[in-house]
Amino acid sequence: MADRKPLPKKNALGRGLGALLEDSPQKAKSQELMPATPASGIYEVSLDEISVNPYQPRTHFDKEALQELAESIKVQGIIQPITVRKLGDGEFQLISGERRFQASKIAGLQKVPAYVRTANDQQMLEMALIENIQRENLNALEIAHSYQRLLTECELKQEELGDRVGKNRTTVNNYLRLLKLPPDIQAGLRDSQISMGHARALINVEDVEKQLAIYKKTLAEELSVRAVEALVKSLNETKSDTNVEKPALDPVRKYEINKIQQRLASHFGSKVQLKANEKNKGEIKIPFTSTSDLNRILEILEII
Repeated sequence: MADRKPLPKKNALGRGLGALLEDSPQKAKSQELMPATPASGIYEVSLDEISVNPYQPRTHFDKEALQELAESIKVQGIIQPITVRKLGDGEFQLISGERRFQASKIAGLQKVPAYVRTANDQQMLEMALIENIQRENLNALEIAHSYQRLLTECELKQEELGDRVGKNRTTVNNYLRLLKLPPDIQAGLRDSQISMGHARALINVEDVEKQLAIYKKTLAEELSVRAVEALVKSLNETKSDTNVEKPALDPVRKYEINKIQQRLASHFGSKVQLKANEKNKGEIKIPFTSTSDLNRILEILEII
């Protein structure tokens, strides 16, 4: 195994991660494997001795961003050490810092500074998920999946999860609800085609077909979060209106009619009423308040 020279000790990780490490039931056993490498040390470790983290929550790494980080590492070096656990003689496994690990390879480094920690598989998963949530720029869907894994695989309760990641229960729930969206919408969120605000609005639509219809309209017309919220609100109001005997307009159709009505009102300078049914039949009403107001409207219509 290549020599590992101790580096100056830095501040420990966050309180939640520190507690995991201190309470590790594998600590004594791991220290037997590496008597010359205390769990709290920072060492230079060969990149060839490090295997990737199988519990990595991040599913996508931007190649351009990795290249930029590699160029920075060539100039500045590794500012924040990666974190690894010792598996055996000359074997380490990455816990966190995969972007730095991959960028260091691109930069041509042979060794990197690393915190050497002790952890069993479940503790490693929890540390990797929590540290990546806290430190990395994960997208909303990756965060949601990480929260779900912490609940199921690490057997955390929602209150414990909120404490570990520093978020209140409402915020955690908002992320978890994203996993109920159809795959197409989840993909759009993952690829930054829509924001979490759009996704949160779409969650409130129970019908999957209507969810997808509004989602496609959002992409096609580049609707704002407020516009999507208005569409969803229109749908929910229509659904709750028990006094309507005739079939209600599709929420997307209703939204389009409202937009036309607003344009007509702006054009005539009057509160225009536009009504249309599912067969595209309807009427336009342009109210006037006086003879002069009527003449003004007629002039706009080029009737007089």
